[in-house]
Amino acid sequence: MRVVTFGEVMLRMMPTGSLRLSQSLPGSLDATFGGAEVNVAVSIARQGGQAAYCTALPDNPITDAFVAQLRAYGVDDQLILRTDQGRFGIYFVENGANQRGGTVTYDRSNSSISITPATSYSWDTIFAGADWFHTTGITPSLSREAAEAALVSVKEAARRGIPVSTDLNFRKKLWNWEPGTKPAALARKTMEGLLPHLQVLIANEEDADHILGISASETNVDAGELNLRGYEDVAQQIAQRFPNLRHVAITLRESLSASHNNWGAMLYDTQKKQAHFAPTDRAGNYSPYEIRNIVDRVGAGDSFAGALIFAMNTPELAATDTALRYAVAASCLKHSILGDFNDVTRAEIEALMNGGGRGRVSR
Repeated sequence: MRVVTFGEVMLRMMPTGSLRLSQSLPGSLDATFGGAEVNVAVSIARQGGQAAYCTALPDNPITDAFVAQLRAYGVDDQLILRTDQGRFGIYFVENGANQRGGTVTYDRSNSSISITPATSYSWDTIFAGADWFHTTGITPSLSREAAEAALVSVKEAARRGIPVSTDLNFRKKLWNWEPGTKPAALARKTMEGLLPHLQVLIANEEDADHILGISASETNVDAGELNLRGYEDVAQQIAQRFPNLRHVAITLRESLSASHNNWGAMLYDTQKKQAHFAPTDRAGNYSPYEIRNIVDRVGAGDSFAGALIFAMNTPELAATDTALRYAVAASCLKHSILGDFNDVTRAEIEALMNGGGRGRVSR
């Protein structure tokens, strides 16, 4: 299995612990790398798969440092387009705590990928030997040029018979490149052009509502109230609108506070018209992971996507219910990892999905 992902990587700047930017500046911030599509690539490589990452970046020492880290994780960097146009994007994260939610501040205007046209990428090279392609709704949110490149990328993959997965990843702060069009309307118009070329769609309850106008009834995620039947109905409506889809995955987060979430997911098989939920108790009823003292929830959805793609392409994990259990366990563990990347192994994920989640020291 060789998975290619396409999107923007950024410098991630974050105060230490749960400090706010106003408490940390002037002063020092922790600098790492992150971005939805590269997070997926790292997850797949860390779990034992083959992953290649495609993007456009300025030819400078920051890119050199990023490439070195990609190689350390085993991700193929040969598809990165180095350019003398644009800049390396940045985003700032404030970690939430208790009843204070986290925040993200973007500084990515005129980044290299946002000004690089689709014609600059060698799609024949990018898809040579590829078995799967993944991008997200963040890439087309950056600019008209990036939206066109994202659309071309999924069309080129589909034309070659390569399965395509996409996480909707609605980011209201980014969808502003068409003056006079509201973010949700622009996202819907753009993403509806991509969706007919997909096999797997990943979303959360807000993504489906804002971009597709489909919401789960009798659900209040902020109050910790989920109607599981409502999410199955959401997946069915998505599948009816886009019959090319084979699976629809919806992550289920109940935010009791910034530090305490319940976490699980649903995977809907459009062929069998069957919904699977994970995790479950011994009786087979949905029983989400209760995650307290969250270290970092940024990138949890990407860790779910990466693990789901890996599992779907690994024979012993590929059964729908098993792939879902694996992906949910992987993303549960991400909440304990600082930074965008889910630095956990397949063995650790399988230990949790098989009931080993008590946090004991391994000696």
